Amino acid sequence: MSALLSVQVASKSFGGIRALDGCSFDVQEGSVTGLIGPNGSGKTTAFNVITGYERADSGRVVLRGRPVTRPDPCRMYRLGLARTFQQSRILPGLTALENIVVARSQPWYRLFAQRAPAGETQRAFELLAEFNLVDYANRPAGVLSYGQRKLLEFAAVLMDQPSLVLLDEPTAGINPVMKEAMEAHVRSRNEKGVTFLIVEHEMQFVMRLCDQIVVLDRGRPIACDTPEAVQDDPRVLDAYLGD
Repeated sequence: MSALLSVQVASKSFGGIRALDGCSFDVQEGSVTGLIGPNGSGKTTAFNVITGYERADSGRVVLRGRPVTRPDPCRMYRLGLARTFQQSRILPGLTALENIVVARSQPWYRLFAQRAPAGETQRAFELLAEFNLVDYANRPAGVLSYGQRKLLEFAAVLMDQPSLVLLDEPTAGINPVMKEAMEAHVRSRNEKGVTFLIVEHEMQFVMRLCDQIVVLDRGRPIACDTPEAVQDDPRVLDAYLGD
């Protein structure tokens, strides 16, 4: 496998706090990569720098071997990178179907169309069926449970068929049944060629699912290896258990 995404010596400070400190790691194409670390280690900042929600003070993001100059969310989305958020960002007043359709990258004037093209609607229905949400297609997304909202957001980011998906704590706050469903959907999409980078605190989920794990501590990686190697790494144990 080759690197689909590279973060190269990225640094980002907020006032006197250095959230990323020369952070470098790769995400191999076709992999499921976990990004873990204790609270305040820089995981969310790394996600935001990669997707363009925050601008790095230095360093760069490289996608498919090409540096992305001044990344921003819309540009990264057009380049095939999509993400979810720890708190799902669905539109509760729209139906589940509409939430997926509006996630499609489209010209601005299409936002004023009264209905989506038939092909897009069909694809949205297929995604709802894949995520076991088709019964809610024409119901407001606000009636969904918290776990179902996370699944709907996951389905929506797949509307444009991204090659790389960043999942931000996909199992946070959801029940064990939904966790199993989330894991199954990641595996299924990965088998179809989608690469994943996942920030997650649920270690059993990470250890079962990921091919490689990057461990951040104080804004820089301290380990990048298989789940088996990472869980026995004394540097990782010290980062989680030390002062």
